[in-house]
Amino acid sequence: MSRSPRWLDDDEQRVWREFRTAVDLLRGHVENQLQRESGMPHTYYEVLAVLSEAPEGTLRMSELALRCRSSRSRLSHAVARLEDNGWVRRFTCDTDKRGSFATLTAAGRAAVDAAAPGHVEAVREALFDALTPEQVSALGEISAAIRLNLTPRCAAAIAEMEAAEEPSAR
Repeated sequence: MSRSPRWLDDDEQRVWREFRTAVDLLRGHVENQLQRESGMPHTYYEVLAVLSEAPEGTLRMSELALRCRSSRSRLSHAVARLEDNGWVRRFTCDTDKRGSFATLTAAGRAAVDAAAPGHVEAVREALFDALTPEQVSALGEISAAIRLNLTPRCAAAIAEMEAAEEPSAR
C-alpha cells in the first residue's frame, strides 16, 4: 500500500536546499584542506583520529566501522590503504579467528598529529567562525536530533548491506 508523498512546503524546500548546500560545501572544504595539506582523504583521517582516541590506539574492526559510520567492507578497504602507508596494522583476534583488530602505528599517530591542526582550523574557519554562540548551541541540538532519528535506520541499512556482501552458507 503506497502513501502519497508528503511534499515539502516552500519554506522546508528552501531550508533543505540551504542545508544540503552548506553540508556539501563544508565537506568539500574539509576534504580539500586535508588532501592539500596532509595528502590524505577525510575518510583516512577519520579512521586515524578514531584509533588515536581509542585505548592503546586499538579497536576491533567492527567497532571501528561503527564509530566511523562505515560498512565493514568499505572500512576494510580504507584500513588496507592505511596499512600500505604504514599508519595502521591489522591483526586477528586470539579468541575469535573471524574477528580482527586495527591498531595505530607510531607513523599513523605522527600522521594524524600532523594533520590535526590544519583540520581543526579548517573546521573552525568554515563552521564555527560563521556562527554565534547561540547558533552553535542550536546546531548541536539540531544535529543530535537528526542523528538520533537516523542512527537506527543507518545501522539497519549497513547490516543489510553486509549481509548481502557475505557469501551465503550452503
